[in-house]
Amino acid sequence: MVKHDPTREEYRTITGTGKTVVDFWASWCGPCRSQMPILEQLEATGAVDLIKIDVDTDFEFSKEFGVSSIPTLILYDNGNIIKKFVGLTPLDELKAAFGL
Repeated sequence: MVKHDPTREEYRTITGTGKTVVDFWASWCGPCRSQMPILEQLEATGAVDLIKIDVDTDFEFSKEFGVSSIPTLILYDNGNIIKKFVGLTPLDELKAAFGL
């Protein structure tokens, strides 16, 4: 499942169960555009949900999580943050972080 710019309630619900990647991105960001197909591959496994937060339209979320560079990926497992990546992150690193 991919959710774009969720409400706070949707964010808590999605990240609260299972494995989730939260992608802080912007349309003008080249590395963010390169990250997208990698995240789509990970989400296509069915093992991970994906939340995409556009830093230009939802800067409160970005501020709340201290995002100053993009792409920033925050990985959750059953409501717990397990890893944070800043910059373009390869698929194998994301899978390894989730134990996939």
